[in-house]
Amino acid sequence: MFSGNGGLRGASMGEIARIQRNGSFAVNGELTDGTTLSAFYNSGDTGRKIRIDNDGAPLSALSKAIRITWLTPKEDRLFAESASDRRAFLDRMAGGFDPVHMGRAARLSKLLSERAFALKGGADAEWLNAIETQLAETAAAVAAARVQYAAQLNHFLESESNARIVLTGWFEERLARGENCSDTEKSYLEYLRANRTIIADKMIIDGAHKSDFSMFRADLDLNAERMSTGQQKKVLLLFIIANAKLLVARIRAPVVILLDEAVAHLDGANARDLFTRLDGVNAQVWMTGADADNFKNMNEALFVSCADGSINCRMGV
Repeated sequence: MFSGNGGLRGASMGEIARIQRNGSFAVNGELTDGTTLSAFYNSGDTGRKIRIDNDGAPLSALSKAIRITWLTPKEDRLFAESASDRRAFLDRMAGGFDPVHMGRAARLSKLLSERAFALKGGADAEWLNAIETQLAETAAAVAAARVQYAAQLNHFLESESNARIVLTGWFEERLARGENCSDTEKSYLEYLRANRTIIADKMIIDGAHKSDFSMFRADLDLNAERMSTGQQKKVLLLFIIANAKLLVARIRAPVVILLDEAVAHLDGANARDLFTRLDGVNAQVWMTGADADNFKNMNEALFVSCADGSINCRMGV
């Protein structure tokens, strides 16, 4: 509710309200600096409303008060799914540091559709030139933001683990060779103007909309797509922890880490390593799991269980 995103798997606010009640709910929290947060929804509202220190605020204002980074079982198969899923994940994470990045990514998709429509409709060269100029500028900016984010994240990954992010794509390969963003944008514009063919009713071009990323572990000498399920989960957790440390270093707001089914696919040694690494992050950590025994060695943890409409808490022993 405080992350600024769509909520539980995109569920509507009405679906989140308790069953057999009036369809309303509220969530309240207090930060260590005394800032109070409230997210609430009344039946019939178009969406949830936000208050910060009892003053109404837009949803986007939450990112200035608190930053939340998370990993759910949906992402456990990230390196076995499509490149588009990985791009969406990377863009979400990069957008936490560049407030206009997600808008650029959406604009990139829109411009690609406009170019395809113009090509299919036989638009004149002047109209195509205008679209492609905007497309090249937007694509270069999207790719540059991804590269910058990956470089900053790799600072924490490589200094504290044996993993690093590896970006691939038309722009990434050129930027990695030292080509500056302006020259890459010009090269891409030339590429677009030389590739205006429609094949089987489809526009076949490369670019930032085809970029991908993986993670490499030096100790295994493997990229993530060739790792086991447990090894993939480990590198994703390393990604999230490094992202949290980057947030702490760059953003003046408290950081919360949410790990749903935190130790799923991890053996005992890797679970203990996860807990040790989380202890080294200046963030509040929430972890869920079906078996409390998986967390039994966490003496300073607060265990929270929900049953029959009640919430029970106890300190770890």
